[in-house]
Amino acid sequence: MKEPKTTISVQELIAEKSNRGLLALIEKIMPKLLFLIAAVSVLTTIGILFTLIVETGIFFSRVPIIEFITGREWYPFANSTPTYGILPLVVGTLKITGIAILVAVPIGIATAIYLSEYASRRVRKIIKPILEVLAGVPTIVYGFFALTFVTPILRSMFPEISIFNAISPGIVVGIMITPMIASLSEDAMNSVPNSMRDGAYALGSTKLEVALKIVLPAAISGIVASTVLAISRAIGETMIVAVAAGSTPRFDADLTGSIQTMTAYIVQVATGDAGYGTTIYYSIYAVGFTLFLFTLVMNMLAQYISKRFREEY
Repeated sequence: MKEPKTTISVQELIAEKSNRGLLALIEKIMPKLLFLIAAVSVLTTIGILFTLIVETGIFFSRVPIIEFITGREWYPFANSTPTYGILPLVVGTLKITGIAILVAVPIGIATAIYLSEYASRRVRKIIKPILEVLAGVPTIVYGFFALTFVTPILRSMFPEISIFNAISPGIVVGIMITPMIASLSEDAMNSVPNSMRDGAYALGSTKLEVALKIVLPAAISGIVASTVLAISRAIGETMIVAVAAGSTPRFDADLTGSIQTMTAYIVQVATGDAGYGTTIYYSIYAVGFTLFLFTLVMNMLAQYISKRFREEY
């Protein structure tokens, strides 16, 4: 028995061809649309870099670049002879960053070792969200925490410390970047195959020996990369140092007195202390460009370390 032929109306044929044409049009448009969306970040970066270069060029047309790079005095608001030596701001930034790394690296790596090698699945589910919440606290809150909690504790132990100093914000910046080091380092340690751990246990190694002599060296590329990224984050920190570090650019090694970092100076000028078009106004672009170079070098170093010392398993 022959099956009846299915008939398709003219309207259905037209609709089917229209749908095919629409799908073909979408297939042609979507790659271009996705490319434009992907290009937004690149174009934004180019725009920011272009703005920095142009405005920094205007600053250097008024201030010699040699004075900016090698000068040891930063007094842009001086009435008689303003000076624009970037070194005091760089030193202040490095003080905060150095203290932060001394705090964050031991705590972050120790936390990563515990979460990767010792913590049970239940404990890991509790601690990991707490670390993520710590990373999400606004930096202005950290700043007031440093000024109103950490600084009084330090002054009670060491009365010579000023209200505004480098130690307190450095410690708090270290606390802020600890989750970054801990999380990325734990991911690197978790990528180490369990067969390496089992082989070490079979040879009689203890859990601590496996963690320190097997897992840690095997994950060193990820750990170092996370540390370098944390350093770049500490260099670019703004609100903690603006609130708790003070606004005194100093080219010395003292940690107990008021200092000023590159980001804190940008905040000071951006709040309206300088008029548009003045040399002080353009100085924030020169400082911002210097900060951009610092963070760019640190990010490139992190990528190099990650690729150079990456272990393939």
